[in-house]
Amino acid sequence: MQSFRVLALILLAARLVSQTAPTAAPASTSGEPVTKLWEFSLSTSGYIVPHDRSYVSPVFIANHKRLHLETRYNYEDQETGSLWIGANFSTGKKLALEVTPMFGGVFGLTGGVAPGLEMSMAWKRLSFYTEAEYVYDTRHHSGFLYDWNELTYSPRDWFRTGLAAQRTRAYQTALDVQRGFLLGFSHKRLEFTTYIFNAGWTDPTVVLAAKFSF
Repeated sequence: MQSFRVLALILLAARLVSQTAPTAAPASTSGEPVTKLWEFSLSTSGYIVPHDRSYVSPVFIANHKRLHLETRYNYEDQETGSLWIGANFSTGKKLALEVTPMFGGVFGLTGGVAPGLEMSMAWKRLSFYTEAEYVYDTRHHSGFLYDWNELTYSPRDWFRTGLAAQRTRAYQTALDVQRGFLLGFSHKRLEFTTYIFNAGWTDPTVVLAAKFSF
């Protein structure tokens, strides 16, 4: 129930913030549209874990030029939230590269600090995405490395498929590194992705993810 309360609060915050942002880019005196000042996204991932507790992990992101703000719940650990601040950098056209170094505070079942990084590369219809963080638990004076990786191919603008891998402590399986495949579909501002981890090695974990950008 606590995770659903947090998700409801994030949805409310997203609604309030979006009301302060312009719904459409105004035109400049030259007639050219003005770039949006803020960009937001809200994603929710439902983890169906065999022989363990299933859960929902919401993530809310706000970007303003170089500024990157992010909040997560049930991500580093269950019943744990985190707040992040970072800087966005991008370069390249044919081979597009985006890098966001971040620093976050973690609180809840796990508490501490965490440096992190989000990076994506795209070339034609191929793309690679990775996010990593090292969480130092100040209560137990220990740390662990979390990472998520995707290598995908998009035969259509609305469809992508590929490989995924992650290392997490939010749930436990017989494998330290979860590995599997993904299928993703998009329509306008909505994205839906299904991940299946560990099939063929152990009982599979299924992740159902939805993302809304505005």
